Amino acid sequence: MSESRTGEGTSKSRTAEGAGGSRTGREAGSVPAPALRRPVIRIRPRTWLVLLLASLAGLAMFFWPLFAPPQPAAMAHSTEAPLLFIVAMPVLLAVVLAEMSSGGIDPKVLALLGVLSAVNAGLRPLGAGTAGIETVFFLLVLAGRVFGPGFGFVLGAVSLFASALLTAGVGPWLPFQMVSSAWIGLGAGLLPRRVTGRAEIAMLAAYGVFAAYFFGFIMNMWFWPFTAGIDTQLSFDPGASVPENLHTFLIFTLTTSTFGWDTGRALTNLIAILLTGPAVLAVLRRASRRAAFDAPVTFSAAAKR
Repeated sequence: MSESRTGEGTSKSRTAEGAGGSRTGREAGSVPAPALRRPVIRIRPRTWLVLLLASLAGLAMFFWPLFAPPQPAAMAHSTEAPLLFIVAMPVLLAVVLAEMSSGGIDPKVLALLGVLSAVNAGLRPLGAGTAGIETVFFLLVLAGRVFGPGFGFVLGAVSLFASALLTAGVGPWLPFQMVSSAWIGLGAGLLPRRVTGRAEIAMLAAYGVFAAYFFGFIMNMWFWPFTAGIDTQLSFDPGASVPENLHTFLIFTLTTSTFGWDTGRALTNLIAILLTGPAVLAVLRRASRRAAFDAPVTFSAAAKR
């Protein structure tokens, strides 16, 4: 009898422990653990150097007309874009290779990158840019938040490339879209990690709004020196100083896109992140735990036999 009662007591205590463990697990799922606040895929100093060089090359792609004024022509970029595209892709591949060689990316991460890129490419046609509605950025922001700046950088570029192939959107603008989206993913991965819960969703929503206006601003720069016309108040002036041209460009952007297309994109990001952010973050973090990206691969002696 005593043994039976002892066994029952042990069984009940184990059941209680199991119930407590499940409650703890549910609580951990609702509030990210400290380990989940860190980027799942950490990058090494060498990869930071590659990201820095890629970003500097991207800035040069956009702003070189301010420092080396070109001859005005409506399609001046049409001959340069293929070269820029050829240069952009090896840079992105270098980021991936640097991650792999540093131990930051394994086949599971590459598979996840492919899946998220495909999902993002499929989301883009849902908005098709009508009235500024862009559905490609909110997932990029959330994935960059979970998986870190390096993953966000590559995801942004690959997503835009895949969506361009899907929607027949390949053109002289594509390299610039890839770099701009890569910066958005990079920025999402650099946001403060200590913010959690509702504050985290609010921060990501605010960043989504900023990213929408940033994308519109930076994308206007790729064509403005060549297509704004000649001798107008909003035209690029090859003889003007850099601050003067930047001032004119700011007025051009505010007039043509900020209060229209960019605002539509900002509202789309805001609503999408507020509505789907908690669920998507939970799914992505759960996938990262299940995939065990941080766990080193080891082989036991029994497995070798």
